[in-house]
Amino acid sequence: MDLVLSYSPPLNKKCSPLVLKDDEDVAALLASRSDSTCKIPLGVIVERTEVCAYEKSSQESTDDTDGSHDGFRDNYFDVDYCDSEPTDVGSSRQKLPIFRNVERTENDNGAINVPTTEASDSTFRDGSDLHEGKYFNTKKDLKRKLSDIAMKGNFEFRTRKSNRSLWVIECIDPNCSWRLRASKIVPESTKFVIRKYVGVHCCSLLNRNANHRQATYVVIGEQVAPQYVGVEKGPGPKGIQTFARTKLEAQISYYKAWRGRKHAHTLIRGSPEQSFHILLSYFHVLEKLNPGTVTRIEVDGESRFKYLFLAFGVAIRGFRYMRKVVGIDGTFLKGQYRGVLLVATAQDGNGQCYPLAWGIVDSENEDAWTWFLTQLKEVIGDTDELALISDRAPSIKKAISIVFEKAHHGACAWHVAQNIKNKFKCADIMRSYWSAVNAYRCEDFAGYMTEISHRYPRVAEYLENKVGFEKWSRCHYPGLRYNITTTNMVESLNSMLVNARDFPYVALLDVIQEKMSKWWNDRRIVAMAITAPLTPSRESEFRPRFAQSNGRHTLQLNPVTYHVKGGELEGVVDIFNKTCTCKEFDIDKLPCVHAIAAAHHAQVSVYSLVSPYYTKEYYVLAYGETIYPVGSQSQWDVPNEVATRVVLPREVKERKRGRPKTSRFPSVGEFRKRKNRCGKCGAYGHYKKKCNSQTGSTEGNQPTDVPV
Repeated sequence: MDLVLSYSPPLNKKCSPLVLKDDEDVAALLASRSDSTCKIPLGVIVERTEVCAYEKSSQESTDDTDGSHDGFRDNYFDVDYCDSEPTDVGSSRQKLPIFRNVERTENDNGAINVPTTEASDSTFRDGSDLHEGKYFNTKKDLKRKLSDIAMKGNFEFRTRKSNRSLWVIECIDPNCSWRLRASKIVPESTKFVIRKYVGVHCCSLLNRNANHRQATYVVIGEQVAPQYVGVEKGPGPKGIQTFARTKLEAQISYYKAWRGRKHAHTLIRGSPEQSFHILLSYFHVLEKLNPGTVTRIEVDGESRFKYLFLAFGVAIRGFRYMRKVVGIDGTFLKGQYRGVLLVATAQDGNGQCYPLAWGIVDSENEDAWTWFLTQLKEVIGDTDELALISDRAPSIKKAISIVFEKAHHGACAWHVAQNIKNKFKCADIMRSYWSAVNAYRCEDFAGYMTEISHRYPRVAEYLENKVGFEKWSRCHYPGLRYNITTTNMVESLNSMLVNARDFPYVALLDVIQEKMSKWWNDRRIVAMAITAPLTPSRESEFRPRFAQSNGRHTLQLNPVTYHVKGGELEGVVDIFNKTCTCKEFDIDKLPCVHAIAAAHHAQVSVYSLVSPYYTKEYYVLAYGETIYPVGSQSQWDVPNEVATRVVLPREVKERKRGRPKTSRFPSVGEFRKRKNRCGKCGAYGHYKKKCNSQTGSTEGNQPTDVPV
């Protein structure tokens, strides 16, 4: 049972009593009286309250340890009041909030007039569900809640006192009654409880501002963070501005929206610095969950990051069912620490990308490529059957010659074409060039090169001497590259990660793992549902050849050799060695029209002549296993010797002023089309002089067409 002392105003005046809890409240009341000789009647109210010893001790501990009362009561006096007059002992009464530092006046009888808690025409409530005694897990949660209330209510508050155990805030208008005081339950806990709270505003509408201090980039980032979960891009700064205006009823600048987006990325994907710190632990868990996975991290003498390498064990084991043609290339990263993402990928029997290895280096230089290809060699080996396709960058060419002794290096025919257009300005020769690239027979290739040399002798000389026929021509290639003449399979992977290239390294690797896991599962389902002997793409390519082979005349020369006549080109087929004089069968390892006709004549199954890389069996085996994610960091089981090792971020040059560049520089010979905008009508695709529109220039600000 608590004894509560209260000042009872004159009974003939309808005014609520003021509850005085301690000596300081009495002193504050006496100080507010100008006439010290007046008599103050004192009423005693005895009420029964249930006070938990834990709550009482926590309040005493908070008051004694954080020293908040001294500074708090120097500026405020605590006044509790009831909505009815005192009653007999044991009666119940409604306890209302506390007003502090509010202007108080005396009426004609000397009684103190205290403002009421009911919202009037000149007051308004904040619309929250806060109340005294409400708990929050942390002070941060409480701040987040109050910021949300302030933004939705279009008012601002300021902090009067804040430390680890206390938080006191009030409305930014000093004459407003809205205020809140919260403190820790106990010093050892992180939980905060609202001790005193007034949720009524009496400030002027002029102080209500939609663009207020509580709408910080941190608060904005926390609000929009859920929109970035499970997606790669999410809303941009303008989208965040719209979100803040419609959902939070706050007006924010573009720069604040940009910082909020960056903070949301950090909350969801971690900071770039943290990514380096957990890199070793991440690789440890990844190897544990995916047996056979190969990871490497190279650091300098100061433990700063240099290179990393990742190859999933599932992909390594599945490479035995792939054609031994590997495309390699790199693409720049857009995060804080930049770098270059290196990729090595094969192509499955269905013509889809089959990522083998990933690497992150500082730049595309000879040392970085040599290190990456050395790790790749340990994974896929080095044989005469292996073909490596890349652009003609000198660093890649030099690194391949150092690392791979048996494999054959081929140039990407598309990059060679771009170089030709840039150096010689002869785009009209491209038809002949691509015909030479895809020619199966050397005789056909010679005819196309003769056409090129007649029109552009310097181009023919460049292709033969500078590049070399064996690098870009299918028929002159010393190894076996099948129908793969470009690095499009690598470029496809780079395009897939166009948004993720802005992520911290660990988050980027998570996206790669998620993509590969989905591909393996989806393709496994497709492979199991195949009823034909070949993969879907090869089956669709194979069927038209059946129809073309029906009208061919076949002559057997010996038990395994057949002469097939008819059509534009004759062919001599060896069904034992799987060759044909048209060279299609030799290079693609898929029976040509002549081989199909010979198989029919020899009563041999035509599918027995197909390379096993195109069969359903190999397709199923390539995707028969599963790639598992690492899960949440709280679930990782990492030994101390790994967890305590720290990889420091690499040193980066200070960025220039202005917006960071996120689009790459065009490759040599790569031109980006730009549509012209009319200065008269505002449409794209023509100039002002050629505009047929009769409208004035006032419509130029509203274009009817937008360039892609």
